[in-house]
Amino acid sequence: MTRQSFIYGAMVLLAAALINRIIGFIYQIIMIRLIQPEGIGLFNMVYPIYVLVLVVATAGIPLSISKLVAEETARHNFAGARNIFHVSLFYLTAFSLLCTAGIVWAAPLLLKYIFPNPKVYYSFLCLVPGIIIVSICSAFRGYFQGLQRMTPTAATQTIEQLVRITIGLAAAYLLLPRGLEYAAIGVSLGVVCGELSGFLLMLIIYFQHRPYLQHKRQKTSLEFAANSKRIFHLAAPITLTRFVATGLMSLEAILIPQQLQAIGLSLKASTSIYGQLAGIAETLLFTPTVITISLATALVPAISDAMAQNNITMVHNRINKSLRITILTGLPSAAVLAVLANEICGILFGYSETGFILSLLALGGPFLYFTQTTTGILQGLGNATKPFKNMVAASLFKIFGIYYFTGLWGIRGAAISLSASYLIMAVMNYLDLQYLTGYKLNPVIHLFKPFLAVTGMAYFMWQANIYINHHHTINLFSLIFILLCGTVVYLSLLVATKTIDMDDFKQITGFLKPRF
Repeated sequence: MTRQSFIYGAMVLLAAALINRIIGFIYQIIMIRLIQPEGIGLFNMVYPIYVLVLVVATAGIPLSISKLVAEETARHNFAGARNIFHVSLFYLTAFSLLCTAGIVWAAPLLLKYIFPNPKVYYSFLCLVPGIIIVSICSAFRGYFQGLQRMTPTAATQTIEQLVRITIGLAAAYLLLPRGLEYAAIGVSLGVVCGELSGFLLMLIIYFQHRPYLQHKRQKTSLEFAANSKRIFHLAAPITLTRFVATGLMSLEAILIPQQLQAIGLSLKASTSIYGQLAGIAETLLFTPTVITISLATALVPAISDAMAQNNITMVHNRINKSLRITILTGLPSAAVLAVLANEICGILFGYSETGFILSLLALGGPFLYFTQTTTGILQGLGNATKPFKNMVAASLFKIFGIYYFTGLWGIRGAAISLSASYLIMAVMNYLDLQYLTGYKLNPVIHLFKPFLAVTGMAYFMWQANIYINHHHTINLFSLIFILLCGTVVYLSLLVATKTIDMDDFKQITGFLKPRF
């Protein structure tokens, strides 16, 4: 059975995620200009609630599949791994059907009591079929990820993105003359069609590349019960974590527009400003997460595999690699977003006034990226309750901050609250990781040297931006030029301070052909 190494698997997911993020970024730029921040705000008011229902429907099972299948394959028990998959698929199908029926019944109540803008109702209903599609597809993705074969996930995510963008843009354009709420329906249709295409491709990959078992055993009710217990023992804290996280996203989508209206803004203006936060600033902030999400996805089975072999050295090595990559990419990404916030928002989206929101969010960027990677490590260690408790603590502060500071400082208060919550959770995750594994970051290698390099990069970009703005009007080409030169400065400083060496470049370039 062909397995992919941890780094190879992470790189496969990263390559696909980069392609998807670039395509999605272009899509977001076009969509913002097509339906304006108000239209994006309408869609982003219902999308977190849709994700919340997905969390309930999947119940943390996909990550359980990934971890348990990795453990069974590490012991060469491939029949046991297949059995884990079949039991999980049963539960995911049943839960998704129940949740779909429940949300259809509850939709009028959501319109009456939850949605801050009644125009979002039909956009939400169009998303409902995706609950079944995504839930069942997640079982197959978890299975392949447990086998440490990341290519199926990467391929299906890319197809999803292409179909979503094509249909979403076409539908939004055709429906726009009827009103922004109809254009938001078009965006929802694109989401569901993309998910369906990814699911169909996953089925094809599964039947063509699933591991062949020469001897199949008859499954017993005792095995079903035992595997169910193992699955839900892991799934429960993961479900709680994701439920709270997406529940808070939904609460933010309701609370921020309401608080903006409370300080005197109209429904239209508050929806538009929230659209700038969620559709522009957060889109840019979450762009570097293609790296950390790819790492986190690959880390769960990789850490589980190492733990099943009782190989603490391998665990520390994988933790060190993943955190190093996160820091070396997260710091410069945040610096770019902070220093060039107005220019990026203005040139790409046509709303330079969103720059001040982005610059505040960028302060929390490195901590957000660090949190995502450490959450994946903790889940791989079988301690999913740790990031859950940390997220609850950070989120309590965030909700209080959004409620209180948005009333004082408007959207600035909401952005500051989000950044502060990222910092709190990052610190708590690291302390838990240190306690569980004994791993410690090297202050000089992991923090001081990268910070020194990124400071030099930020100063160069700041001065270059001032110079260009003084002599010319900055445009897309000059922005790209600043970014490229800033990257060269950053890499040069990393090499000069001996933060990276030729071995690092060899690991990145030593990329083999894809394997299913």
